[in-house]
Amino acid sequence: MPRSVDVAEYFLLLEGDAGEISNLKLQKLVYYAQGFSLALLGEPLFNERIEAWMHGPVVPDLYRRFSEFGSNPIPPSDSFDPSVFTREQKRLIKEVFDVYGQYSAWKLRQLTHEEDPWRDNYVEGSFSREIPQHEIERYFSENLVN
Repeated sequence: MPRSVDVAEYFLLLEGDAGEISNLKLQKLVYYAQGFSLALLGEPLFNERIEAWMHGPVVPDLYRRFSEFGSNPIPPSDSFDPSVFTREQKRLIKEVFDVYGQYSAWKLRQLTHEEDPWRDNYVEGSFSREIPQHEIERYFSENLVN
């Protein structure tokens, strides 16, 4: 099974060298990819937990991996191999990129703040409150698919 870093690297590959994807934006794109995978494919893209942080949904290990970039753009990796994904998963990630990749990090932050999975699990001052996969799947299935 792919990892969250694989999903992130695929988004960075799609964005290319002139990209403007920061860690904040990457977190939201990975969250949306996970939500749509759960709702449309019936399975997660990755198994790492997503937590409700102040600025929206975050995969902690992924956040730490790219934290050195701060709010600066993250360059794509030269060594990433997209063959870790099925054709269906690649298509889903590309669709998420086409729809949500056009938005700024702060617009994506705002969108996630208006959605139940984050709102129902965020506790001010907490950095480790998990957003359960079943809540993400239910919200995406009921509100964002079709």
